[in-house]
Amino acid sequence: MTSLRLVPLDEMVIFPGMSVTLAVSVADDERVVLVPRREQEFAEVGVIAAVTDRVKLPGGGQAVAVNAEHRALIGAAHTGPDGDLYVEVDERPDTVPVDGRTRELQREYRAVVEEILELRGADRRISEWLRAISEPGALADSCGYSPDLDYDQRISLLRTIDVTERLELALSLQRERLAEFQIRKRISEDVQEGAEKQQREYFLRKQMDSIRKELGEDDASVVEEYRTKIEDAGMPEEAHKQALKELSRLERMGEQSGEASMIRGYLDWLIAVPWSKRSEEHLDPVSAREVLDADHAGLEDVKDRVTEYLAVRKLRQDRGIEADPRSGAILTLIGPPGTGKTSIGESIARATGREFVRMSLGGVRDEAEIRGHRRTYIGALPGRLVRALRDAGTMNPVILLDEVDKVGADWRGDPSSALLEVLDPAQNHSFRDHYLDVQLDLSQVLFIATGNQSDTIPGPLLDRMEVIRFDGYTSEEKLAIAKGYLLPRQRDRNGLLPDEVTISDAVLATIIAEYTREAGVRNLERELGKVLRKTATQIASSEPKGPVEIDIDMVRDALGRQKFFQESAVRTAVPGVATGLAVTGAGGDVLFVEATTMKSQSSTGSALELTGQLGDVMKESARIALSYARGHAAELGISEDAFENHEVHIHVPAGAIPKDGPSAGVTMLTALVSLLTGRPVKHTVGMTGEITLQGRVLPIGGLKQKALAAYAAGLTDVVMPERNRGDLDKIPSEVREHITFHPVMTIAEVLDLALEPVRDVALS
Repeated sequence: MTSLRLVPLDEMVIFPGMSVTLAVSVADDERVVLVPRREQEFAEVGVIAAVTDRVKLPGGGQAVAVNAEHRALIGAAHTGPDGDLYVEVDERPDTVPVDGRTRELQREYRAVVEEILELRGADRRISEWLRAISEPGALADSCGYSPDLDYDQRISLLRTIDVTERLELALSLQRERLAEFQIRKRISEDVQEGAEKQQREYFLRKQMDSIRKELGEDDASVVEEYRTKIEDAGMPEEAHKQALKELSRLERMGEQSGEASMIRGYLDWLIAVPWSKRSEEHLDPVSAREVLDADHAGLEDVKDRVTEYLAVRKLRQDRGIEADPRSGAILTLIGPPGTGKTSIGESIARATGREFVRMSLGGVRDEAEIRGHRRTYIGALPGRLVRALRDAGTMNPVILLDEVDKVGADWRGDPSSALLEVLDPAQNHSFRDHYLDVQLDLSQVLFIATGNQSDTIPGPLLDRMEVIRFDGYTSEEKLAIAKGYLLPRQRDRNGLLPDEVTISDAVLATIIAEYTREAGVRNLERELGKVLRKTATQIASSEPKGPVEIDIDMVRDALGRQKFFQESAVRTAVPGVATGLAVTGAGGDVLFVEATTMKSQSSTGSALELTGQLGDVMKESARIALSYARGHAAELGISEDAFENHEVHIHVPAGAIPKDGPSAGVTMLTALVSLLTGRPVKHTVGMTGEITLQGRVLPIGGLKQKALAAYAAGLTDVVMPERNRGDLDKIPSEVREHITFHPVMTIAEVLDLALEPVRDVALS
């Protein structure tokens, strides 16, 4: 251990090989120890330095030039004779390792530092100086010259006595510096590249402007082109002012502005609206009715309404009465699938000479689909109504709002609420799209909405509609449609000529009765397609000698076994089964209600079991029927002990199909009385009506659809509420010819008409 004068270095670290001048006095000492210090705390390692020169400073001070030689561990401190601080030092000169790891670290360290110097653009003399260092310890200490190292990193390097470990630490520090320099270089290059790109685009735009000016196509010409289009569009005053306002913004900004494309898109949509274009209407009610009759069989209500609409417009025009913007028509066609609601829209457009646009609203949940997006959104577009007007090219088209009953709602808004303004004749003359933000006159549009049921349409929206119900077709109407429309269409689709295949009315009637049971004709067309495809296959496989006449055997071969049966006679042959009439989403249907009783384990009276997936209202009707039967057992001919210790079970078959509604009340009561009295229900009778505990029969809805279902099922008598007598006028004449309708007011009348007489039961 050697005792040397301590020279403190505040916030400074000296490495072996460095030469520095310090403003300190070292007396006559030839060697001193330099120890780094921070906040009066000395490091545990220092550097032995040889004093090479002494200098007197102005003012009487002294300075010494020292040359750092090697590291030393600092030991105990003591005060010397001159009062200065001395420390015991354990000198640790570098040993030169001979292992390959050290040499590998030397090569890697030189490469990293060379790359740093290249990135910094340093003087080549630094690289030459670095190459001149051969000792590995001195090479590692050269890291201390880096201006990017902080005090702690320098102390860590100074503390590392082992040469190999010191090289590893120095290499790690230099790698961090290299990564920083590479990131800085990449950022600098990106910034420079972006600046160069902007500068290049700027010069290119200037060149394009110059070329446009030479060709007479500068920004001014673009603005003038828009100005001409705006003037020719025939916009109303508000839209015209808005268009000129946006055009002036475009003119001030120029094509280079980022917002220019948005303004141009807005102007393009504003110009695309056919503000001043109208289709020339055919205001001839007679020819319009002929067109509608040629395209569709039946549907008298909607044909009458369209004819009335044209007649009123013709009268107002002939008599010079100015059109009222609040007198628009919004027809809503409600009915089962396959009844021609969608296709009649095109026929109406053709009959009136207007353009036709179809908007499918099924599953739409975004209010912006109707009103459009605000222009502040990226990718904003007008609503479907504006797009429909653009596609039609006129302001008075026929717009079909298909499946309006299937509009949804979620967090994006309620489209049905947006339709309130569109479908209100008192408001739609000033409809405002969110994107265009100007008033649109929709009063001249003939809106036709379609839906399968009105229950799912919101009340305020339904209140704005003129509802025309499609209750389905009779068998005769289906036969006429099949002959006049479906058969020719399917014949063409399957590549058959009119004289190649024939089919009789009897065969068509068989297909209608035995293979379809629907309110519309969609499934009928599907079945006819199967038969004709089978026929086309036979014709293509062999050359027939003459026209192919489709008979029952060919129908059975193509369609398989009979799918639907007239089963009311079989089902009602035993007491406890009654035939009811119901309305579903697909039209009218026949509903069988079955009742039975069984011994009950409890003595609390009769219990009621209900099956068939019945809704709450239908369950209440069953309870009312049971209560009425128990309360009037004597009048109905039911034995007094029929309900004691017995459980009543009422079942409505087709249990997978949900059923609800009050109109099955009379059917349930009839089935229950039939069971308890042993009197079967007449197999020719169908019934509908709501019952009360007082035995009254209340009115129901959908009588026409129920009558059509009874007619298709082969029933000859229908028991109905007296208060529905007025609905008989809407039932087709061929149905009234085959079915006798019995309006009733009380349960007693129903039972007299529906149950077999008592004497017949006794004879049986």
